[in-house]
Amino acid sequence: MATRRILIVEDEPMIAMMVEDFLEDLGWDVAGWAVGPKQALAMARDADIDAALLDVNLSGQDTFAVADILSGRGIPFVFATGYGADGVADRFRAVPTLTKPFQRDELARALHKATGGVHSSIRGLFADPESRGPPRKANSAGC
Repeated sequence: MATRRILIVEDEPMIAMMVEDFLEDLGWDVAGWAVGPKQALAMARDADIDAALLDVNLSGQDTFAVADILSGRGIPFVFATGYGADGVADRFRAVPTLTKPFQRDELARALHKATGGVHSSIRGLFADPESRGPPRKANSAGC
């Protein structure tokens, strides 16, 4: 199975360290932390990542420009905020949003939702994708 690489965008070191532990427990490789807006924008543009976790408020600035870059690259992401979904711009309402503080299982579910299960932390964590065979087609009843 290919390593799943994720970017953490978080300006609070204690939260970033906790999140890194959660992600490693879930089988993700943390590609790096971005602690400031300029660094976050550069990493969103250039980093070789499969997903990202974005604090909505980074050093007093929102991370929606970072989210726009990730969206443009087709990289799924999850927001984390102390303000709940109300702190997220309307254009990102469909993006999974975690309310701080959150637990590891909440992070796993949000990443599963964001990635469409492609990089699931819940099912098939250690399964070789090639060993699963072709995807099953739904029958006419939608099952």
